[in-house]
Amino acid sequence: MTDQPNVVKGTILEALPNTMFRVELDTGATQVAYLAGKMRLNRIKVLVGDTVEVLQDPYGGKGRIVRRM
Repeated sequence: MTDQPNVVKGTILEALPNTMFRVELDTGATQVAYLAGKMRLNRIKVLVGDTVEVLQDPYGGKGRIVRRM
């Protein structure tokens, strides 16, 4: 079992309510992702078309946007 986080790159397709976003991952799949706490605290703006890094949930749920590139 590895403790390394599964971080993938993706592009924001759509902005949803409550700082949630629909993200198209580099693998071709789409996933709903939310902003990480530090990004909310520092008020990092994420817009449609931005490239982001998404930390995937190991159980296949929502992703967590951890970095805007």
